[in-house]
Amino acid sequence: MSVRLISLLPRGLRSARTWAALGVVAPLGMVAVCGAMLADMRRDAWDKAARTSWNLLQVIERDVDRNIEIIDLALQGVIENLQIYDLEEVKPHFRQRVLFDRAVNAKDLGVMLVLDEHGNAIYDAAGWPARRLNNADREYFKAHKADPDLGLHISRPVISHLAGKPVIVLSRRVAMADGSFNGIVLGSLSLSYFDRMFERIRLGPGSTIALFLADGTRIVRHPEPNEELAPNFASSPNVQRFLREGTGSFVGVTPSDGVERFYTFTRVGSLPLYLSVALSTREIEAGWRTKAIGIGLVVLALCALAVGLSVLVAGELRRRNAAEAELALLSRTDPLTGLPNRRAFDETFERAFAEARRRSSPLGLLVVDADHFKRFNDRHGHEGGDRVLVALAGALSASARRPGDLVARLGGEEFAVLLPDTDAEGAARVAENVHEAVGCLLVEARDGPVGRITVSIGLAFGMPRAGGEAAELLRLADAALYEAKAAGRDRTCYALMADDAVPGEIASWMDPASDEAAPAHRGAAGRQPGGPLPFPLAS
Repeated sequence: MSVRLISLLPRGLRSARTWAALGVVAPLGMVAVCGAMLADMRRDAWDKAARTSWNLLQVIERDVDRNIEIIDLALQGVIENLQIYDLEEVKPHFRQRVLFDRAVNAKDLGVMLVLDEHGNAIYDAAGWPARRLNNADREYFKAHKADPDLGLHISRPVISHLAGKPVIVLSRRVAMADGSFNGIVLGSLSLSYFDRMFERIRLGPGSTIALFLADGTRIVRHPEPNEELAPNFASSPNVQRFLREGTGSFVGVTPSDGVERFYTFTRVGSLPLYLSVALSTREIEAGWRTKAIGIGLVVLALCALAVGLSVLVAGELRRRNAAEAELALLSRTDPLTGLPNRRAFDETFERAFAEARRRSSPLGLLVVDADHFKRFNDRHGHEGGDRVLVALAGALSASARRPGDLVARLGGEEFAVLLPDTDAEGAARVAENVHEAVGCLLVEARDGPVGRITVSIGLAFGMPRAGGEAAELLRLADAALYEAKAAGRDRTCYALMADDAVPGEIASWMDPASDEAAPAHRGAAGRQPGGPLPFPLAS
């Protein structure tokens, strides 16, 4: 990203930390929104599956209930017609029409018979005479014989003796006038009826429709055919739930194949039949899963793009900030000596003066100037003069070693040493150290040694007062430096910012060798600052 584009960003977006945070927050936000959207889409898929299952269940339930009701009405009609007086006297073809007149309405009805109390077929809807058959061994015949109040009985799937195909038998009891057992009337319903009905329904892979009796016997399952006739699933947790609750839905695993399905189930009318529609959960979520993968890949790409963009911009901002910091440092650093320049000195001096004024602490300032520097330039060239300046910078830095001290180059051959929280004796000691360090310098130029190097120092010291300015202390140091130069160089002259002096006035000490040797403050009438300190330095 170019510097021009970065400069167009709002100020709040020009921080590398901001972009780093955006690189984390933006992907998390996209993932959260995507997650919420996918969760909503998944709920829609399940809601659609629930509605589809329930609608399908209702259609099948009504169809099965209606067909069984029609067959049952036909059975009840036969029982009523058997009670007609002198039925045996009626001619066979009229008797057939009288007995089985309602059977013509049952389209899916197979065999319809009347069995006597011994289980022998005595009337057959297919014609006269009845086909020879005895069903006394069938479970439904025994059930009616044992229970006079049984009503409509729906048998487990059996193989028809006449058709040789799997059927369920619907039967009712025929009673004598005194209520004693006189046989049964039965009608068979082929299992192919359910297969034809279910084939019209398009189920997804792994989905099934099943019909159960109240004892847990499975009558039919679609689309997978029964591996055995009339298997019993009374011990299955799913079937137990069908029988216990009657109507409802749940997600469960089919024990026979281990497939997880969404079950919707209901009882068929008032019959002892339970119908279930089971949709594969994998199939329910197939469409959603495809969309989720597509959306997830898009969001992943957008997250990667957001992270990449954030990293790119953050890196560019870091480089820009580093470059700006380096430029700021260069703008405050003297390129020759590596010391802070005049701009850096002025800023630091103002802060130090304000802090000293606030805390009522002393502040010392040394202005150092190289003696006869023009001679070095004239004799050894500018390269020799530069070497002298670099050596002086090292000597000054070695003399002011406290972390708060500042050594700066003010310009040309002039330097400054700022000494915060330093009393007069301490400042004078630093000045002496500077003279000693400079006196030991040995600087080589191209044409040989540059010779002895000396400096003149103007030292200003004071306790900044309210209303005072930093420029006042600097002016005193410059005046003291002028005095040192005028007095012969290679020395330090001192100036004091007096507490009782009006702004701009200074206090000074006389040289002890003169007639006016006295450490007294002379006020505005005193001579210009200069001379040695009026107190001894500790040895």
